[in-house]
Amino acid sequence: MSNTRREFLQSSAAMAVGMMGGAATALAAQSPAPKTPAGAPTPAQSAASSGSEAYVQIPKMKFGSVEVSRLVLGVNPLYGFSHFNTNFDDTMREWYTQDRVCEVLHRANSFGINAFNYVNAERAALDMARFRAEGGKMHLIIQVTARDDAAGLVRDLKPLALQRRGAEIDIAFVHGNMASEREWCKRARDMGVMVGVGTHRPEVIDMVEDQGWDIDFYSGCVYNRDRSEAEWRQVFNGRLLEMPDEIYLQSDPERMYKAMRQTRKPCFAFKVLAAGRINNKGIAQAFRTAYSSIKPNDGVYVGVFPKFKDEIKEDAEIVHGILTGA
Repeated sequence: MSNTRREFLQSSAAMAVGMMGGAATALAAQSPAPKTPAGAPTPAQSAASSGSEAYVQIPKMKFGSVEVSRLVLGVNPLYGFSHFNTNFDDTMREWYTQDRVCEVLHRANSFGINAFNYVNAERAALDMARFRAEGGKMHLIIQVTARDDAAGLVRDLKPLALQRRGAEIDIAFVHGNMASEREWCKRARDMGVMVGVGTHRPEVIDMVEDQGWDIDFYSGCVYNRDRSEAEWRQVFNGRLLEMPDEIYLQSDPERMYKAMRQTRKPCFAFKVLAAGRINNKGIAQAFRTAYSSIKPNDGVYVGVFPKFKDEIKEDAEIVHGILTGA
């Protein structure tokens, strides 16, 4: 997600977080009955069909004082961050009404997915308030940007963890300013939550480990889409492709998986499906590669866009089969 798009949306979201209390609860109470997206029933429909539909349950991993599902719901599609182009961004944003965001969160819950990689974008705080008012439960692992008020997010959303967003970490790494991010992690620690570092660069994990930062976990993009223009030109022998922020090299994932295996701390791999670039026939193999390449106490973030098929069920059944041998 580009900094420009994130900053615009997050500046709009600040007011929503401040309204998290009574206003959000009132909105949840007044909202119309959810509309059903393709393949994703409303919570009421899911409950009614519980006798006929089998819900596999994603195995859990120990994470701090709780257990979270080893498949964590990603946030990007829910607020229009496709990592493809602006047309697809707009398509996601239009389709993902508040009704559908809440339906997807409930649908994920039904398969034992109990953690969400939340980001403070658009109306996210109001969506979460409604989901909780409807009885939904998610451990929040919040991506925190440079513009976010971390203390306010902790106060209003009661997250399990704060994760410094990869964009901020990677910019600091490139400019030799990691000391400021280490200080951010220290401040987050004082807020009484778990603290993590996100990145697109395996060498960031190596550095943080070597320096012994006081953090609890890492979140790593398995494709390094944050390379600089000079780095991309080196990769492509002086040439540069269009949209250099959205280039996915097949040789990248193993480098990130190796860094994750070399730390004892829990890690969450993300973009394991290359932001939707893996075709349908390759999805199961991409998940198998991810889980076979990380530790038993690691997990995966994955976003969904179930407009055309029930991606939550599909992903849950694939991952359940991989992790249980079923």
